[in-house]
This record gives sequence, C-alpha cells and structure tokens, in this order.
Amino acid sequence: MQLLFIYLPVTILGLVSLLHFYWLFGGTWGFQASLPEKTEGGTLFTPRWFETLIVAVGLVCVGVILLGQNELIPFWELNSGVKWASIILTFIFLIRAIGDFKYLGFFKRVKNTTFSKYDTILYSPLCLYLGISFMISWLL
Repeated sequence: MQLLFIYLPVTILGLVSLLHFYWLFGGTWGFQASLPEKTEGGTLFTPRWFETLIVAVGLVCVGVILLGQNELIPFWELNSGVKWASIILTFIFLIRAIGDFKYLGFFKRVKNTTFSKYDTILYSPLCLYLGISFMISWLL
C-alpha cells in the first residue's frame, strides 16, 4: 500500500519535475502536447522560463511534502504545516482533475485538440491519482 500511494506518486512527481527541467534547458519533446489549445488554433499561453522553473521546483517540493507527511524523511518531524500542505495539495490536484469545464479536466468541453486528448488519457487521471494519494496520506 505504501508503495502504491507514496513511493509511486513521489517517483511520478520527480519524473514530471525532470521533464520541466528538460524543457527549461531547451528540450522540446512533449512540450506542445502539454499546452492547452484554443479551438481556433494556437495555445492559451506559453510559459516563460521562470514559470517553468517554478513548476519544476514546486513538483519536487510537493514530493518532499508527501514523504514528510508519511514520516519517510528521518530528520523531518511531522507537524501541522505539513499536514495542512497535504490537505491543500489534495484539493489542488482534485480540482485540477475536475478542471475548468472548458479546456482542462474530466469535464472539459474542448475535446478535439492534442492537449485535450492527452489531458483525458494522462494528465487528469494523474492529477486524480495524486489527489487520492495525498488524501490517503493525511487520512491514515
């Protein structure tokens, strides 16, 4: 159980963070498929390097919080800050999985773009899984 809801999500968060660092240093693989697209063409936004850096570092921090919540970092005591961070991250991931009802999430209306296809089969289920993993970690 611990492997499924702690180590696997931390590994996934680490890999997604590495992907963002790859993009930060000029990589292009998978980049276009990660940007929401308008129905008339073009992306909704293009992240700047600083925003990509914040996401990359943030994903590492999220993984550390999950490890800390489950007392898997020997020098870090569980405290209310970590517990509240886990609760907040649960809702962030679950809300992302639900989406904005237009471009993101399970209930999106725009469904004929490259991003929306990946969002349906990968991004939203991953956010749901991460949200559930965080929920299980603070409920137990």
